[in-house]
Amino acid sequence: MPQRPFKLVTEQVPRGDQPRAIEQLVRGLHEGARYQTLLGVTGSGKTFSVASVIAQVNRPTLIMAPNKTLAAQLFGEFKKLFPENAVEYFVSYYDYYRPEAYVPQTDVYIEKDSAINDRIDRLRHSATRSLLDRQDVIIVASVSCIFGLGSPEAYEGALLYAEKGVPLTRKEAIGKLTEIQYTRNDMDLGRGTYRTRGDVLDVFPVYEDSKVLRFEFFGEELDGIYEIDPLTGEVLGTLDKVTVYPATHYVTPKKKFDAALADIRAELAQQVEYFKTKGKLLEAQRLEQRTKYDLELLEEIGTCKGIENYSRHFERRPAGSTPPTLMNYLPKNALIVLDESHVTVPQIGGMYRGDRARKETLVEFGFRMPSALDNRPLTFQEFEQIERQTIFVSATPGPYELEKSVGRVIEQIVRPTGLIDPEITVKPAKGQIDDVLDELRPVIARNERALVCTLTKRMAEELSDYLKSLDIRVRYLHSDIDTLERTEILRDLRKGEFDVLVGINLLREGLDLPEVSLMAILDADKEGYLRSQRSLIQMVGRAARNVNGRVIFYADTMTDSMKRTIEETNRRRRLQQEYNRQNNITPTTIINRIDDVLQSVFEADYVTVDKELPSIWDWSNTKGGLKVGEKSGKGGKKALHSERAYAHGHDNTPGSFDPGSQGRNYATKRALRAAEEAGALEGRKARMRLLEGGGEAPAGAVAREVSPGEVPKLIAQIEKEMYAAAKALDFERAALLRDEIKALQKIELGIQ
Repeated sequence: MPQRPFKLVTEQVPRGDQPRAIEQLVRGLHEGARYQTLLGVTGSGKTFSVASVIAQVNRPTLIMAPNKTLAAQLFGEFKKLFPENAVEYFVSYYDYYRPEAYVPQTDVYIEKDSAINDRIDRLRHSATRSLLDRQDVIIVASVSCIFGLGSPEAYEGALLYAEKGVPLTRKEAIGKLTEIQYTRNDMDLGRGTYRTRGDVLDVFPVYEDSKVLRFEFFGEELDGIYEIDPLTGEVLGTLDKVTVYPATHYVTPKKKFDAALADIRAELAQQVEYFKTKGKLLEAQRLEQRTKYDLELLEEIGTCKGIENYSRHFERRPAGSTPPTLMNYLPKNALIVLDESHVTVPQIGGMYRGDRARKETLVEFGFRMPSALDNRPLTFQEFEQIERQTIFVSATPGPYELEKSVGRVIEQIVRPTGLIDPEITVKPAKGQIDDVLDELRPVIARNERALVCTLTKRMAEELSDYLKSLDIRVRYLHSDIDTLERTEILRDLRKGEFDVLVGINLLREGLDLPEVSLMAILDADKEGYLRSQRSLIQMVGRAARNVNGRVIFYADTMTDSMKRTIEETNRRRRLQQEYNRQNNITPTTIINRIDDVLQSVFEADYVTVDKELPSIWDWSNTKGGLKVGEKSGKGGKKALHSERAYAHGHDNTPGSFDPGSQGRNYATKRALRAAEEAGALEGRKARMRLLEGGGEAPAGAVAREVSPGEVPKLIAQIEKEMYAAAKALDFERAALLRDEIKALQKIELGIQ
């Protein structure tokens, strides 16, 4: 396995408390500390500190995030910090998932229904491949990584090794590919398929998206190995040897497969007999009918719906044993980082309990055999038994993290920007609404934003309506609002579409909003989850990114949570002010790009990496440009699509295009193609300039931001154009559209 060092590529240097935190974490790892906690305040650069630690200890790392959104953000950041190393993404590949369930109260059986995201599936395969291929690997995963995955021993034992000049026949290669779940498709070569033409065998590895492996045979030997473009067939490179990984993580050798079927029959007979002795004839008949149908499918085609429920038999595991997960693929020297540990740790414990309760009902009523209970995530105790050094990262670590890392809690209080924690003021709860109104007006006058925290949804909506009646531009935010709309609300707040956001548990959204200078917490003395010390500290952090940040607690009594929050905030303020005085630092508000609000649908206490969503360039004002549906100068031909290009790396200046930012341009060329079709010479030249990675957009082009909700629609629209172009045999245009789709898909995943 190659021993390539981690190389941190950034102009940023550790500042504030970062140097001390990095040094202590590295020392703890070298000393063999099992658990450490990085307690970093909002905006202190915890992600950069973790990246620096990884670079110094030079060990493969698994970073677990509490949700897909945060995982995607971290993936993008680490990908840019470590461009020369393998940074991989491992989250649930379901776009939609409805688990199998039975509701005995109403006698309703709900069949499993799901939709798999092909792109995320590829990234998952790429992650496991990297773990077996190399040491310089960072896996960014959601908590779903503790769910069952195929055995790494079986996975690694099913590899196809090929080397130029080494005896390997075409028949042997095809047999091995079929064994590891690749399917033959001579017409449409896609991921996980192969095709054969004479002595040439093309394989599209399941972990690739733009490279096909071509094997050329001569008699009994492998004569050549090439990487080719799947669309054009252009040779991209020559290889001396290559390893092809299985098309699925669930690989079972033929002998094990036959033995597993025998075990399933034995368990079926035992469970049917059990139901009959209990007088449960309906359950016995149901289980026998369903399982025998599955067995027929397994014997004939090698798979069936819900095959994962028989995983214990295929993996030859005893009942109740720990299932293999991504953790089993990690090298022994791997490091585990739990980001936002105050959320991630409870999630790990909750995964097993929810899954178990649902499956016990299925087993009890004869829908599944008891072995289905072993298709499960890890229990919390099993997760604890994973012998890997662990770093908890949070602004508010929970009691579990603090207990496990006694003496190893590293504080990161001082921010690199010099910003200090906001000052907290306590005011009476009586008359709090009128006082909030008085506090809001000067904030709005300074063109700043404010957050107001209530205790109930109804109060949030009523307060929002009341403020609207007083001509305050206000919106509310709570759990009834879907994810995309929440994101839009946050973007609009930053852009100044409105000035005040009212919510319940605003800390859950994270809200990295530098424009916010006031956080008003109503009924702060109502002790409970929403007003616990951890919740209050998180909410105080929402105003910590603005130099004018202030927090107001409206309360009639001083609760213990309020007292501890104020004391902790004041302690941090003293440390931050002393550091600024000693280093002659003047705090300033750091305004991130408004696009970056998408990075923070959870809590964004992270290094800001130069990252933008694309903008749309409106070419209708340029020479030769056409508006949608407008006639061109060539026989009334109409433009096929809106004349726009998505420019990645713009500076928001009309007519400008910066090819240097982001390291490479991303331009969609759609406007350029439209201009060509209209016969505009300027369009042709502009297309060539942008395709070569340079040049400027024509004068008069106007930048417009693309909202997150638009990206899937754009992908669907461009896919239709791509298929239409291919049908018309315009393969060059289809290839350009394909590349455009891939770039948009990366943006959708948050990795570009």
